[in-house]
Amino acid sequence: MATGTVVTRGRAIPRQRWSDTTLGSWITTTDHKRIGILYIYTAFTFFLAGGIEAELIRLQLAQPNEKLLTPQQYDQVFTMHGTTMIFLFIMPMMTGLGNYVVPLMVGARDMAFPRINALGYWLLLFGGLFMYASFLTGGAPNAGWFNYAPLSDAAPACFGAPVNVATAPLSGCFAPGQNVDFWIIGLNMLGIASITSGLNFIVTVFRLRAPGLTINRMPLFTWMTLVTSFLLVFAMPSLTTASALLLLDRHLGTHFYQANHGGDPLLWQHLFWSFGHPEVYILILPAFGIISEVLPVFSRKPLFGYTFVAWSGVAIGFLSFTVWAHHMFAVGLPLVAQAFFASTTTLIAIPTAVKIFNWVGTVYGGKLKFDVPMCFALGFIVMFLIGGLNGVALAVVPFDYQATDSYFVVSHLHYVLFGGSVLGIFAGIYYWFPKMSGKMLNAKLGYLQFWLFIIGLNLAFFPMHILGLLGMPRRQYTYPAGLGWDGLNLTATIGALIIALGVLVFLLNWALTLFWPRYAPVASGDPWDAFTLEWDTTSPPPAYNFETIPVVRSRRPFYDLKHPEDPDWKRTGH
Repeated sequence: MATGTVVTRGRAIPRQRWSDTTLGSWITTTDHKRIGILYIYTAFTFFLAGGIEAELIRLQLAQPNEKLLTPQQYDQVFTMHGTTMIFLFIMPMMTGLGNYVVPLMVGARDMAFPRINALGYWLLLFGGLFMYASFLTGGAPNAGWFNYAPLSDAAPACFGAPVNVATAPLSGCFAPGQNVDFWIIGLNMLGIASITSGLNFIVTVFRLRAPGLTINRMPLFTWMTLVTSFLLVFAMPSLTTASALLLLDRHLGTHFYQANHGGDPLLWQHLFWSFGHPEVYILILPAFGIISEVLPVFSRKPLFGYTFVAWSGVAIGFLSFTVWAHHMFAVGLPLVAQAFFASTTTLIAIPTAVKIFNWVGTVYGGKLKFDVPMCFALGFIVMFLIGGLNGVALAVVPFDYQATDSYFVVSHLHYVLFGGSVLGIFAGIYYWFPKMSGKMLNAKLGYLQFWLFIIGLNLAFFPMHILGLLGMPRRQYTYPAGLGWDGLNLTATIGALIIALGVLVFLLNWALTLFWPRYAPVASGDPWDAFTLEWDTTSPPPAYNFETIPVVRSRRPFYDLKHPEDPDWKRTGH
């Protein structure tokens, strides 16, 4: 829109506002779809950065006595790899998919608070850039993504005075460096972004649902996004508190985590893991929702046990706040505490198993279509099941004593987060890409990427089980030959390189679709004959989403609209 005129050669030319230019419109946008796309592209860029860091880690460990990285560089790389993949890739990617899809799924025109939605994105971007700027100063975070005290309590200086190494343990000033400060400040920016997006999702789902869209008719991705949002709102303050106390220790001379001054290093672990285990479900529950959307569509039948799947997600959310200390079995917890947390850790496996049985029940007897999203969804079930089972093993206290802080735990984490969250993310990307762009990603390249991921992740992460049982500690910089670790580490490195090849295949697929697009084969922009409301509009949708707000009468409103002859909704739709 013109905001004035410029006189050029006697002619009045309307002046264009900067916000109406292509760049300006994206920077100033409050449209949930554009913000979702910004989240997705930003998260994927950080995914590439975290992937490069992962490859450096694996190349460093590919053979004994490798010197690709110095110990200091290795500490920084593995810390930023973990921080990036958790806080800068999986969380914002799920937020981006939710931003784009959830308002469409519930029949809303936008998120409840569009400006706060935009604020959350910009906090994410600048928080991530702030942390990565630490590499330019030579002071990238180096204490692990969990940042354990007292290692992370190393103050850069005390009240501006140079650190005296001889008196450092008494003064509370340890080794100089700003590494951890970048982690604390950057992560608090990301935490604010997460809380704002969580509150926004909660209000959107509760207040802006279409007429007839009751709680028990909501799509499962909306359900899981809602539970995740509550987890963010209630879990993130624990991390904020822990990091604020750490910042005070480092700069104002307090001693919350310093045992020689009456502090307690275990306070950090309790505060961090009371956030950290709900965080695991913050990372995986949206993937559960994606799988619960994809499987029914490509099985051509309603989700088996909708109510159990939905409310088991709520049960997981509640139970996730009762299991944090299973990360701390080896610190000397009282026996009664060990028994309690071992029991709750085993108990939380029940609602997770409910989902797996229901997914299998959905697939069983269905008219299966093995499109690319379905392949990623099926791969998710198998890979996540492996990660879940070895997680249950770690709930057994005597076994945890042997395996804790070993590569067995690294294997468990990666089967859950890569075999789970990442495969779920790509199932969602291939499923909703036609909705976002009106174009189809190349299926052949999609199948190639899928198999590269499956082969690569098993080669990369399964040997880590054995490495852990053979005694290889996590955060290991290098190792001597002759310990039985050589071949397993080389295999893991080959697997990581295969995963990297799979990512390159996806980038090629994206580029080919962008520059030589094959449009979605269905004129309505619904290539999958999908079930839910996000497909009941053009692909991509207009700025206002729907010409008229739809009225919902079942759990598969768009499918019922397309197939009024199918009476299936009468049995399962409401």
